[in-house]
Amino acid sequence: MDNQKAVNAVKTVPFWTVLVVAIVALAIGWAIGRFFFGSAGSANGKITLKENELDTTIGTLTYKNKTEKITAREAIEAATSLKAAKNKDGVYTVPGADKVLAVARNKILAQACDEAKINVTDEDIQQYAEKTLKTKDLKQIASKYSMTEEQVKKLIGQSARVKKLYNSVVKTADVQAPAAPNKPKDGNNDAATEEYGKYIIGLLGDEWDANKGTWAKTDGKYYKALKDQKFTATSASYAQAQAAYYVAYQEYSSKMGDANAKWSKFVNERLSQASIQISTLVS
Repeated sequence: MDNQKAVNAVKTVPFWTVLVVAIVALAIGWAIGRFFFGSAGSANGKITLKENELDTTIGTLTYKNKTEKITAREAIEAATSLKAAKNKDGVYTVPGADKVLAVARNKILAQACDEAKINVTDEDIQQYAEKTLKTKDLKQIASKYSMTEEQVKKLIGQSARVKKLYNSVVKTADVQAPAAPNKPKDGNNDAATEEYGKYIIGLLGDEWDANKGTWAKTDGKYYKALKDQKFTATSASYAQAQAAYYVAYQEYSSKMGDANAKWSKFVNERLSQASIQISTLVS
């Protein structure tokens, strides 16, 4: 693969997109108080910029009586590197409105982190990188996404701060999705095995009396779903395990829905106080 192909490959998966996907709660709708297009002395009328024009203002954010300019350079580097963003003719496509909005949103969330006195250490950044990108080697990450190590550290740090803010707002520990039971190799969903028995008991929690080998509660969600099923800690079928998994996943989805609704309300309350003016012809 030549250098140009390598750069194009990097462009297909923007770094910030990877981090946002890692925090599903950030994928929320905008509730901007006021929203305008066009501004004098900006990138109006242009769809590309030369390198010496990257500090051109392409957006203006006003939030809590403070106005900040958003430059093309800032919008590009919030998602990828200048190297990866450069076109083959040596110019840069003016970032679209969605990129400007993303920068504005991140600025508002950063201020919310400041107000909540939320900070991250180098260890926090490494742990977050390990969890979301499967490695804490910032140099390796920078190389993969054609970015500088400093830029990678900054972006991961921003995302880690927002994750801490999210946890403080929803006031709950990270909700983990339940692992699905392994499919039977022979395709027999009704054959009883110890593996599925252990799997089910592991999900039942205090609804199951391990000493007596029977239900401890008859008013729980698992009892409602499995009360007519015969199984033990050492014998259950894949079909029964699937039924238990469905209950666990429904509970997980409900908790995530409640948490994300609370987070969306928190963020949108702040976004509604902002006004943003955008000057870009790119959608």
